[in-house]
Amino acid sequence: MSHTDAFFESRDGLKISFRDYPPDGDVTGVPVLCLHGLTRNLKDFEELAPQIAATGRRVIAASQRGRGDSQRDSVTERYHPGVYTQDMIDLLDHLGIDRAVLVGTSMGGLMTMGAAALAPHRLAAAVLNDVGPELDMAGIERIRSYVGKSGDHADWQSAAQRARDVNGYAFPKETGESFWLDFARRTHRVLPSGAIRSDYDPAIASAVAAGGQPPIDLWALFAALLPIPTLVIRGAISDLLSRETVARMRAVKPDLRVTEVPDVGHAPFMTEPEAWSSLVHFLQQVD
Repeated sequence: MSHTDAFFESRDGLKISFRDYPPDGDVTGVPVLCLHGLTRNLKDFEELAPQIAATGRRVIAASQRGRGDSQRDSVTERYHPGVYTQDMIDLLDHLGIDRAVLVGTSMGGLMTMGAAALAPHRLAAAVLNDVGPELDMAGIERIRSYVGKSGDHADWQSAAQRARDVNGYAFPKETGESFWLDFARRTHRVLPSGAIRSDYDPAIASAVAAGGQPPIDLWALFAALLPIPTLVIRGAISDLLSRETVARMRAVKPDLRVTEVPDVGHAPFMTEPEAWSSLVHFLQQVD
């Protein structure tokens, strides 16, 4: 499916990369804005975005500052979900989009909750992909163990092996080389020297460098979603979002919709049959 790659300028002067997929056929509802996780970029949605666009919705995927083709920030303190969230609201303004469905994976889900608190009128609905208002320390420690430490690779096979070493637990049934090569190409880039390196600024590691749970009250942010239709997609073997946390989320928000993806950890790509079926059904009910 065709798409347009472009940039917009953040309020502090950084160039932010985004990809715009037009709806395929008649428009069926408001646009969808896809928000990636900590070390990912807009390529995380290369399969999902066209599938959503094929249902008749415009889809926007953006690379947060310091990731992909987006400019790196010299002020590392601005590598923060609150700043990213404001960037994305400004992106919606730039594109003239009043309301959207926000689909957030991991950090992108935290941004989605933040957007609900900051500008609830902009959210037609929300999808939290393997993240909630409480994060398991096992997952946080695993993320800390690799962020900013990947090093350079001489070829794509080496990069794919690194991707598998870091993420293999989350996809135990993915044993084929092609899956991990695709994974590496979405998460790495070729440098002018010819070396292959993770496609993000290593300085983003400061966001998870120390401390336990995030310093902000994520349950207060989650409460902002109470009036907003929300779907949670959880990897059945996730080490970041527990079933107990999901149960608490349902107790707070009884109309919360939940889907679990078998044999997948943190985080599903949302193209898995269980996730995709649930997502399509959810979007069909959002104008």
